[in-house]
Amino acid sequence: MYPAQFEYHTPGTVKEALDLLGRHKDDAKLLAGGHSLLPAMKLRLAQPKHLVDLRKISGLAGIKEEGGALVIGAMTTHYQVETSPVVKSKCPVLAAVAAQIGDPMVRNMGTIGGSLAHADPAADYPAAIIALGAEMVAEGAKGKRTIKADDFFKGLLTTALAEDEILTEVRVPALAPKTGAAYMKFPHPASRFAVVGVAAVLSVDGGKVGKASVGSAFGAAGSMAVLLVWIYYSAQIFLFGAEFSRAYAKRYGSHANP
Repeated sequence: MYPAQFEYHTPGTVKEALDLLGRHKDDAKLLAGGHSLLPAMKLRLAQPKHLVDLRKISGLAGIKEEGGALVIGAMTTHYQVETSPVVKSKCPVLAAVAAQIGDPMVRNMGTIGGSLAHADPAADYPAAIIALGAEMVAEGAKGKRTIKADDFFKGLLTTALAEDEILTEVRVPALAPKTGAAYMKFPHPASRFAVVGVAAVLSVDGGKVGKASVGSAFGAAGSMAVLLVWIYYSAQIFLFGAEFSRAYAKRYGSHANP
């Protein structure tokens, strides 16, 4: 099916894009990679009268290290995250997460900002972003603001972004020394979307677990936060302060096998 008629806009700056959002309000939709919005438009589940393409805006893509964190432009593709030397060096789990998204075509077109702003609970990034303690930077008519990952996801396809805001960058803390992280998912056999995806970050201090955090996304359950609190406090009870060894990791890691 063909989408309903719309007017196509290609702003060259964030300000121009924000002006278009302010002018057309609910009649406008932002286009990043397009893997979610365009199929919805073809099925006429979404019928925006104005499509604002962000791909021509310079400065919204790219990866750099700044102040102990990875600063990733919202329009950075999954493939760029997957293959970035600085991501592989400072936060390899994020590169591993990006490598599990879709197929090469999806990874070369889809963007980290588009995925996070869409907030699909079956996506791969949300669990890792929560576990890593990342922050999202949004820009609107009133300026910029930073949103912590714990506060960003509000529910199924819902985030803390206001209607007149654009997600411009993602700030992910670089992993500290003696810190490990991993991401695993139970993928749908056809789509490879995560039925359940879980990310964990663990730091060792003096031979004991000094810090542990867990992020999870449940695609089948349709909500971002299902069981997240239970998992987090379970991690606190069983991990914090425990002596860390290969035997310990093997013992508790075996419980993660389906």
